[in-house]
Amino acid sequence: MLLFIAPWVGAQEFSDPVSWKVSLEKESETRYNILIKATIDEGWHLYSQKQFGEEFVGPIATEFTYNNSEETFTLVGDTQEPDIAPVFDPVFEIDVVFFEEKAMFIQPIDIIDASKEISVDVFYSVCDDEKCLPPETKTFTVDVASGTATKNEAEITEDDLEKSAALTIDIQGREKFESAEEKEQSYLSIFLLGFVGGLIALLTPCVFPMIPLTVSFFTKSAQNKRTGLVNAVMYGLFIFIIYVILSIPFHLLDSLNPEILNNISTNVTLNIIFFVIFMVFAFSFFGYFELTLPQSWGAKMDDKATSIGGIVGIFFMALTLAIVSFSCTGPILGTLLGGSLTSDGGAWQLTMGMGGFGLALALPFALFALFPNWLNSLPKSGGWLNTVKVVLGFIELGLAFKFLSNADLVEHWGILKREVFIAIWILCALGMALYLFGIIRFPHDGPRRRPPLGNIVIGVASFAFMLYLVPGLTNSSYANLKLLSGFPPPLFYSLYDKDTEAPLGLTAYKDFDNGMAAAKAEGKPVMIDFTGWACVNCRKMEEQVWSREDIFQTINEEYILISLYVDDRKALSEEERFNFLKPTGGTKRIKTVGDKWATFQTVNFKNNSQPYYVLLDENLTLLNKPVGYTPDADEYLFWLEKGLENFSSEVTP
Repeated sequence: MLLFIAPWVGAQEFSDPVSWKVSLEKESETRYNILIKATIDEGWHLYSQKQFGEEFVGPIATEFTYNNSEETFTLVGDTQEPDIAPVFDPVFEIDVVFFEEKAMFIQPIDIIDASKEISVDVFYSVCDDEKCLPPETKTFTVDVASGTATKNEAEITEDDLEKSAALTIDIQGREKFESAEEKEQSYLSIFLLGFVGGLIALLTPCVFPMIPLTVSFFTKSAQNKRTGLVNAVMYGLFIFIIYVILSIPFHLLDSLNPEILNNISTNVTLNIIFFVIFMVFAFSFFGYFELTLPQSWGAKMDDKATSIGGIVGIFFMALTLAIVSFSCTGPILGTLLGGSLTSDGGAWQLTMGMGGFGLALALPFALFALFPNWLNSLPKSGGWLNTVKVVLGFIELGLAFKFLSNADLVEHWGILKREVFIAIWILCALGMALYLFGIIRFPHDGPRRRPPLGNIVIGVASFAFMLYLVPGLTNSSYANLKLLSGFPPPLFYSLYDKDTEAPLGLTAYKDFDNGMAAAKAEGKPVMIDFTGWACVNCRKMEEQVWSREDIFQTINEEYILISLYVDDRKALSEEERFNFLKPTGGTKRIKTVGDKWATFQTVNFKNNSQPYYVLLDENLTLLNKPVGYTPDADEYLFWLEKGLENFSSEVTP
C-alpha cells in the first residue's frame, strides 16, 4: 500500500495532469471518426472505460458522452481505446487498466446532418503513486465542416457568481500551520524481517546441524587458530554475499522498467502460482515429501571447494550450504520474495530483505569461530528441529491463502470473502496448537510423548491467536482485527451486507452547511473528512485507525464529523447546479455532489487528494494542520487531541 501525508500548502495551484484534444477525421461521405487524444503528465495514470464491478472500489473509469441522436449523428460501436493489459494495483487491490503519457480514443460515427455540431463530454480522474484527483468533466464542441473542436466555457450568470461565492469560505489561522515535515521511506523494516527469517532458517534441520560441524572443520583443519578464525569469518561473509547476489537479476529487470516487478508479481496468474508454491512448501514442511535442488549441484560445489581450496574454495563451501539447505530455506525465501515483490519497494526492498536473511545465516559461523566455547551451549539436534519445520508449514499454509485471496479480490470470484478467509486462518492456528500439544502428528515426528514446555508455550500462543480471530467471523464492531490490517480481505468484501452510508456506524453529515449548523448548535469543533467511495486509503483509515476505541470515541463524542465524497456521482437538482468560476480563470460545471465537494476542497484548502482531514471551529478557524493518510493511530489521535486543545483554548475566556 502507498503512504503519504498531504501537507497544508498556503498558495498551491493545482493544474490538470491531463490535456485533451478533440478532432474529427473523415473516412467516407458519412463515416467519420471522433479522435480524442489525452496527453498525460509524467507519473500520472488515466484509467480505462471498462474495468470495475459496481460493488468494488477502484479508480474512476473514463467515460465519454456524445450528443448523438437520429437527427444529428449515430454512434458506430463503442469508443475504442488502446489495448493495454490489466495490471494489479496494490493500492486498490484489483486489476486496473491505465494509460501513461498519452492515449488515443476513437469513436466512429455516421453523420446524418453535417450542419449540426458534435458535443463530447469527457468524464475522468487521474492518479499518481500517492493520490487520486477528484473526477473532472470537460466538454468539447466539434464543427463538422472544419473538423476542429473548441473547449466549451459556460456563460457565467449572476446566479453562478452567487453560488460560486457561496462555495468559497474564509479559512482563518492558516499561517500557524503552513509547515509540514517530509517523511523518508526506510528499508529497515524489510531488512529486519529478512533477518528474522534468517534466524528462523537457522533453527531448521537443514541448517542448524551445519553450525558446529562447519565451525569445527575450520578451527581444526586450519594450520593455526588465526587462520581458522579468518576462514570461518570469510565463510560467513560469503553466505551473506551469495544471498545478496540472488537479488541482482531483479535490479536488472527494474532498470529496464521500474514497474515490471510489480507488474509480473502482483497479477492474478502470479498470485495463483504463489498460492500453489506455498501450498507445496507447506506440505513439504509437514514431511509428506522433500524439496531439494538436484544433488549433482551440491556435489559439484563440494568438489570445487575441496579441489580449489583457499578463499575461492571457501566461497564454494558457502554456495554448497545454500544449495543443500534449500529444502528448508527455500520456502522462507519464497515468502520473502513474495512479500517484497507484492509491495512497492521494488528490487532494493528485495535486496534489503535478502541481505538481512543472509546476515542472520552468516553470523553464527563467525561468532562461534570467535568464541568456540559457545558451541557447548548449543542444544543438540533432535525432534525439536522437525517441530520447527511443521510450525513453519502452518505459517506457509496461511500465507498461501493470502495470495489466493488477492486473486479472488481481483477476479471477484467471491470464494474467499473476509469471513471465509478468517475461518481458514482459524483452522491453521488451531491445527498448529493441536500439533504442538501432541494431539495430531505428521510423518517425521518421533514417538508420542509429553510435549516439552516450549511446545506448550507456543501452542497456547497459537490458540490465543485463534481466539483473537474468532470475532472476525461476526458482523460486530469486534470484527475489525486491526492487528492484522492488510492481511484479510477488506471489511466491505464480506458475507454480510455492509452499511456504506457512514463508516463504523458514526454519525456523518454529508453536507458542509448542515454539519456546521450542528457544530454551532452543540458547541463542538468540526472534522471535515474529504473522502471518496473509490478511495482505498480512506477505507483503511476508517477500518484500521478510526476503529481504535479511543479514536472512535474522540470522533464520535468530541467532534462533528462531516464526510464529503468528492467522487459521488449523485446528480444535484436543477436548482443546485451552476457554473463555477475558477479563481485562475475558466469555468467548471457543477452537476453532481462530487463536483461540488471536490471543487470545495480544492478552492478552500488548496489540496485535492483523499483522504484529507481538516479541523475547524464554528468560526472557520483551523484547529490543527490538515493531514492526509496517517496510518499511525497514535499520531492521528495526537492530531485530534491537539485540535481539541486548541478549540478549548479559544472558547475558554
